[in-house]
Amino acid sequence: MFEMSMPWWEFVFRAVVVYVVLLAMIRMSGKRTMGQFTAFDMLLIVLLGNAVQNALLGKDTSMTGGLLLAATLIVLNWLVGYITSRSKVAEHLLEGAPVVLVRNGHVYRDVLKRELVNRDDLAKAMRESGCSDIERVRLALLETDGHITIMTNDQKDDGSDD
Repeated sequence: MFEMSMPWWEFVFRAVVVYVVLLAMIRMSGKRTMGQFTAFDMLLIVLLGNAVQNALLGKDTSMTGGLLLAATLIVLNWLVGYITSRSKVAEHLLEGAPVVLVRNGHVYRDVLKRELVNRDDLAKAMRESGCSDIERVRLALLETDGHITIMTNDQKDDGSDD
């Protein structure tokens, strides 16, 4: 139960490789992938976990190996958070930057398509912000977490140095 079939460093190495590759794949899949989870997204997460299980564990089924992997993944996740909170370059590289979807009532359809945002998603974000007319939208941003922020012409910009 506690005897591992591989050296401890191989577990750590496998965890680092799988974590980095999955992080890159998720990052490349776009902001909307991580924004709002649907049933399909949850299914993808479960299947991803199952798909990488053997890559992480190999033939080891020991409790010690599983706990070592879990600890390594948690440390990696903390480390990524630590690095991105202290480095703008790392933050931009790993989390991306907000993307303009609408400016002054003009919808950037090519950006919507590239970011996998459909008109219904944009309309829903507008409704949630109390905006019924696209002409009232001063700025619509697809945030790095996948949510859409709507700023209307009648809202003040909070970015000023009052």
